[in-house]
Amino acid sequence: MSCTLRVRWTLIANRFPRPWRSCPRCGTQRAFECSDKFRLNANGRRLDAWLVYKCTTCDETWNHTLFERRNARDLDPDLLSALEANDPALVSRYAFDVAALRRVAHRVEEFAGSVARKEEMASRPAAPARLEIVLAAPIPIAIRLDRLLAAELGLPRARIGTMADAGRIITAAGLNRPVRDGCRVQIDLAVDDADLILRNARP
Repeated sequence: MSCTLRVRWTLIANRFPRPWRSCPRCGTQRAFECSDKFRLNANGRRLDAWLVYKCTTCDETWNHTLFERRNARDLDPDLLSALEANDPALVSRYAFDVAALRRVAHRVEEFAGSVARKEEMASRPAAPARLEIVLAAPIPIAIRLDRLLAAELGLPRARIGTMADAGRIITAAGLNRPVRDGCRVQIDLAVDDADLILRNARP
């Protein structure tokens, strides 16, 4: 029987990135917050769609263009319904598209906060000697791997570094790099913190 406990952490960001743009009302660069709402405009058979943002200082709105002058017949009916209903999943898809935001903003402020949904991937060994964590990040999250491990496992970040230096944490990803979808981390449980690590790593 395998002596490795395998778990999956699915990371869900809990705050949208904020584009910084020149606010007409404030007269300077300001952060804009996603309003969770779409705006649609019909001109004959043509449709425009935007994701609405608000200035964090004065509530001035800015419409982030999603598409313009699209023929309504060419649009997926499910997409159109989601836009009309301000579907939260669709809002997230566009609000987390940092590459698109960077093309229209002075800069984009990203946040490291996330929620980890944890699940065991196989039957639990009676006395696991190793822990393997598979990280799923459907949407890129701006948090370093060492910070994530420290926060979720209840260990000081310095302890994470010490364990990595001693070969007790093994990963192909850099601990000081942002978490990436599919990243795997193996932890040797022959350490004083094993009980704490196991308790926090599992659901």
